[in-house]
Amino acid sequence: MSTDNAPEHPQTAPGLVFDDPFDRPSADDSDDGWGERPSGGAADLARFLDEKPPHHL
Repeated sequence: MSTDNAPEHPQTAPGLVFDDPFDRPSADDSDDGWGERPSGGAADLARFLDEKPPHHL
């Protein structure tokens, strides 16, 4: 049994990070979660008809 009162793992505050934020991808760099639809065949036609401006009727 040790008589030392110091904790085994002292808690330290998280350090500041000074790296370049442009070196790592952001959440907006991917198409995940942006409402992308499956492509090909009938899906392309459905997307065209859904996104067609009203003056192209």
